Amino acid sequence: MGPKSSGSLAHGAVRSVGIVLDMIVASTFTVTGPIMTALGLLLAAAALGYLIIASVAVTLGRNKTAASAPGALRPVTVLKPLCGAEPHLYEGLRSLCRQAYPDRVQIIFGLQDPTDPALESVRRLEQEFPALDIDVVIDPRRHGHSAKVSNLINMMGSARHDWLVLADSDVHVPPGYLEGVCAPLADPRVGIVTCPYRGRPAHRPGEAKLWSELGALFVNDWFMPSVRVAALFGSRAFAFGATIALRRETLAAIGGFPAIVDQLADDYRIGELTRRRGLTTVLSDLEVETLVDERSFRQLARHETRWLRTIRAVRPAGYACAGVTFGVPVAALGWALAGGGAALTLLGATVAARVMLHLLVYAPGSAVQAPESDLAGPWRRILALATGDVLGFALWCWGFAARDVHWRQQRYRVARDGSARPIT
Repeated sequence: MGPKSSGSLAHGAVRSVGIVLDMIVASTFTVTGPIMTALGLLLAAAALGYLIIASVAVTLGRNKTAASAPGALRPVTVLKPLCGAEPHLYEGLRSLCRQAYPDRVQIIFGLQDPTDPALESVRRLEQEFPALDIDVVIDPRRHGHSAKVSNLINMMGSARHDWLVLADSDVHVPPGYLEGVCAPLADPRVGIVTCPYRGRPAHRPGEAKLWSELGALFVNDWFMPSVRVAALFGSRAFAFGATIALRRETLAAIGGFPAIVDQLADDYRIGELTRRRGLTTVLSDLEVETLVDERSFRQLARHETRWLRTIRAVRPAGYACAGVTFGVPVAALGWALAGGGAALTLLGATVAARVMLHLLVYAPGSAVQAPESDLAGPWRRILALATGDVLGFALWCWGFAARDVHWRQQRYRVARDGSARPIT
């Protein structure tokens, strides 16, 4: 057989393979076309449905009034671990010192370094409130990978009362806070009480406000509405470092703070351990405020990635389903998959629902107020919403790629049980 004949055969074989591949591809698209359309419509509908439910949940949560506290209150110790001079630290700590609680209150501020600039705010408070029972614990001992929990372990030796309230250093609390979060502890069936919170951007003079604004939107427009939705359907599988109140006996029953000393999501783990013992988690009607201080895009992305990967570690199934909570990007993806007028209509409705949720979160009379900022003005706010949603969805996708996070200048790897190990 000559070269020409061989070439003809080869050409025919290639042509035959090409025809077969064309048939396979054509049949595949014939089969998957409707499936892709259905998938796209399902994604867009799910995103729209979630935003509608979130709007209802936010409205119901906002219209709740804090229940009056019963008379069975007991003395309480408040544990405040500190690290560094955060923006408005003094004002936040002062809001705690001004609480009118009908029984004895002890406040313990814990630091690990005697040169920590946060100590200056504590000394000012001691002078301003000389009658208040304030203790300062400065102890550098580390008991595990979590500096915060190590601080709490060091502080517990000075706690004099059996009711305990843990609160992050950047939290600002309203009047009636202590009474409101402690009242449910009189019920022996309650394991912990935790508070929803809102984010307020911390503005540093001379620095860009945009990143803190986007971080606050992440808290107010995405995270807390998702909590409200979970609570609406009866879930209490959460606990927030903004506030956790519990009895000393409950803490001892779960192994004390040493049981969570290597946990990145130490707050979530406290709630989980108490629920394992058959105790309930109470989501307080009180809402506290936390300062969001993001000084660059890199810091914002690292913070949200740490948050998302922590959620993925402790609740992998919930994290996998959380994609629909990002609303507009998911609906846009659905439209890209499905095409056509129906998907486009769902996308438009999702955009409208997203704006409605934002307006409800920042509605007049709500606890969350739109700040005067770089994002003032309707078009800038809409641009910020779009930027925040796309960034959040992208970081959620990125959260599947690895388990590494950054926390206070240290890089950690999050294990499947939520524990964190430093990466050297």
